[in-house]
Amino acid sequence: MKTIGLFGGTTWHATMEYYRQLNEEIAARLGPQHSARVIIHSIDFHDLATAGKADDWPAVIALGQKAVRSLEAAGADCVLFGANTLHRFAPEILAATRLPFVDIVECTIDAIRAQGIGAVALLGTRITMQDDFFTGRLERAGVRPLVPAGDRIPELHRVIVEELSAGRFTDEHRDLFGGAVRDLVARGAEAVILGCTELSMILSPADSPVPLWDTARIHATAAADYALADDEGGTR
Repeated sequence: MKTIGLFGGTTWHATMEYYRQLNEEIAARLGPQHSARVIIHSIDFHDLATAGKADDWPAVIALGQKAVRSLEAAGADCVLFGANTLHRFAPEILAATRLPFVDIVECTIDAIRAQGIGAVALLGTRITMQDDFFTGRLERAGVRPLVPAGDRIPELHRVIVEELSAGRFTDEHRDLFGGAVRDLVARGAEAVILGCTELSMILSPADSPVPLWDTARIHATAAADYALADDEGGTR
């Protein structure tokens, strides 16, 4: 079994879910007494949030580069980021390591295409919903991305970065994102990508008339695939 390197603390709530899901995946495949070999570099989320609020992207990249260097030095065989938004800066962060990269966007798109979905809603931070790193790749894969109306994005973003990141998961937050889901389904979405690793903590299948695609679960499954593969595959 290869050792998975997780850039965590982005947030710690999501990192806990990653650790649980990675171990569930390995135990399901190898037996209940097996667990994943995982090295976690967990940052102080305050540092990341402060840099993000100021649009200080060099500081975000520096945090990521420090994390991947640490994971490589500790003996990880691959690296994954425990947050969707960080994938916007993957090329710059990965310049600091030679480790294979398990890409949350790539494995999510692969899962969606396997189901023949033509139009999908995307929920997440402002960067995830508006930048090209996720929507552009969906389009190039032949999947039409739908995001909330522009006037709704600031509040959805605020709740993620100020509330969910602090562990505040309330019915009000569920109603907010549930309403966004219903609007996007009315516009033609056949499924919904939960493109923030905390969203699965407030939204469940009962909150959506179409399937929800939890990127954290998809990502953990892909990482387990890599850890148990015989070859030295992986993506960059």
